[in-house]
Amino acid sequence: MRTLSGSGLWKAANLWKALGVAGFLGVAATGAVIVRAERRRRSYTPDEIRERLHERLDGSPGERG
Repeated sequence: MRTLSGSGLWKAANLWKALGVAGFLGVAATGAVIVRAERRRRSYTPDEIRERLHERLDGSPGERG
């Protein structure tokens, strides 16, 4: 029966630590992007939002006639 050597065990632990840190950084970066988009979205006034929606509706193909 083969057992893990001490160095092999440390390599596996370091790999899991690196993956954990990378995952944490990915979640943090995603959160930062979401917060930035939310801040940008909230900066519009209601009149600007209404105007943008009307522009989008007028520019979309459909059965309006």
